[in-house]
Amino acid sequence: MTGGLLERFDFHYDQLHRLKECHSRVYPGVAEGLRELHALGLRLAVVTNKSRTLAVQLLRQLALDEWIDEVVGGDCCEHRKPSPEPLLLACRKLQVDPREVLMVGDSGTDVLAARAADIPVVCVPYGYNEGRDPRDLSCDAFIESLSELPPLLSGSALIST
Repeated sequence: MTGGLLERFDFHYDQLHRLKECHSRVYPGVAEGLRELHALGLRLAVVTNKSRTLAVQLLRQLALDEWIDEVVGGDCCEHRKPSPEPLLLACRKLQVDPREVLMVGDSGTDVLAARAADIPVVCVPYGYNEGRDPRDLSCDAFIESLSELPPLLSGSALIST
């Protein structure tokens, strides 16, 4: 979208959230998974193509913001996903090397961004998946719910507490 259209979209999206007209919900296992990942000492970021302001509002509205350390929106970089730029910015903000990061995604756009950033990616079946079954994506692993991720990582070298 061009600048004017994107600004209008963001305005109307923001109004829906302010009026509580947006029916966003948390997928099963997401809150538990975030809480457990945070308890493992991991720093967590959300990287989205939504504007940062809207993403922060939505995370707060859904009571997920307490486990998120950074939010990188589509307006935080020159290029949005599938460019690796937003993922690499999140790494800089978290002060972690991209080689120590794991991305959880739900779409081909996420997989392309992770591959371009040389970051492993795990896919989940829910979210914005562009009408494509995430099981068909060329991800490194697939989990049914974010709550499945902490047990997989607890013995892994990916976690430093």
